[in-house]
Amino acid sequence: MENKRYKSFFNWSGGKDSALALYYALQNHTYSIEKLLTNVNEKHGRISMHSVRERLLDQQAQSIGLPLQKVMLPEQPFMQEYEQEINKTMEQLKAEGFTHSLFGDIFLEDLKKYREDQLLKLGISAVFPLWKKDTATILKEFIDLGFKSVVVCVQANRLDKSFAGRLVDKDFMNELPANVDPCGENGEFHTFVFDGPVFKNPILFTKGETVYRDYKSPASLTDGEALEPALPPDRMGFYFTELLPVD
Repeated sequence: MENKRYKSFFNWSGGKDSALALYYALQNHTYSIEKLLTNVNEKHGRISMHSVRERLLDQQAQSIGLPLQKVMLPEQPFMQEYEQEINKTMEQLKAEGFTHSLFGDIFLEDLKKYREDQLLKLGISAVFPLWKKDTATILKEFIDLGFKSVVVCVQANRLDKSFAGRLVDKDFMNELPANVDPCGENGEFHTFVFDGPVFKNPILFTKGETVYRDYKSPASLTDGEALEPALPPDRMGFYFTELLPVD
């Protein structure tokens, strides 16, 4: 008799940790992954924080072959607004019979606890396929498995502008400064995955310009002109490389 598999959804960011965690989850017969879930900036039509265009997100989901559900968030959501939208979505997924939620987090304890506590209120279990794995090992495995990704965002006070727009390969891994986590787990960089074992076909794109934006709060970015980073301690800046879909 076949063991029951838990009806699960995967929290998809579009980046490398998500892709590798999804790869693990699809190999694990404990979970039946039936949906991707992604937070999207409704005003700009982009993945929250990563700032990748929604069209490229749609193409990822189509190539993976899983339904995609988007949590549409305002440009500058307060925590109360964020939790309200997330809770509404979780209640809907619970009503659909989903029992497990999977994430690509690796070692941020406070974030893991927050996710677990919020989901526990609805009786949904949080699962972390990459949890506590060595990040250098994770990145090497990601590359060796044939995944391909490009850096779409770097934190300006941690990495040089030249890292934005680069392919994530062994040269990239070897050239990261010693104080930067190999997987960018401290927010040093974010990526967009465009090919690999979880995709039926590669996602086509061209690279646009790289711009600097001031990160004003955990939930918002300015729309101002590109500036050189000269910020007070409570502000952060990021370099973003634009990816343009190829239909």
